[in-house]
Amino acid sequence: EGSDLMKRILYAFFQLVWGLPQSLAGFIIFLFNIKRSHFIYHGAVVTKWKLSSSVSLGLFIFVSENYPAHYENGRLVYTKEEMSGRLLVHEYGHTIQSLIFGPLYLVVIGLPSFIWAGLPPCRNLRCRKHIPYTVFFTERFANYLGEKVTKEKSLERIFRG
Repeated sequence: EGSDLMKRILYAFFQLVWGLPQSLAGFIIFLFNIKRSHFIYHGAVVTKWKLSSSVSLGLFIFVSENYPAHYENGRLVYTKEEMSGRLLVHEYGHTIQSLIFGPLYLVVIGLPSFIWAGLPPCRNLRCRKHIPYTVFFTERFANYLGEKVTKEKSLERIFRG
């Protein structure tokens, strides 16, 4: 459809202009992963990589190719495929944050998100207190935006240690 194509063109244009710092970083990482599997999701370039974590940098999303199923109290809640889909909606939400914050994205969203996800004291706190990963403001906001734009379900309050 014509309006969908126009939205994707505008999305890419603004990611490459207003979100230049993160899109440039994403493009460099994309080049290092050029032989991996890629596809387009709502205008974003998605790469499946071997890392267990996922990241969104402007026009580019990098998702784990082996994102696990989600269990609570030993009961399967979401299959591996459902979790991968929800993760993609979440990461797409980060690309919308890139459109909102532009050149400030890496400082306002990227750095706090990186610290919350990877710093051992933060990881330990989440594990010890059983705090869902998505309660942090950057992640909750990404879920909200991803769901609003794609009309699909995101990660909700899923615990990830």
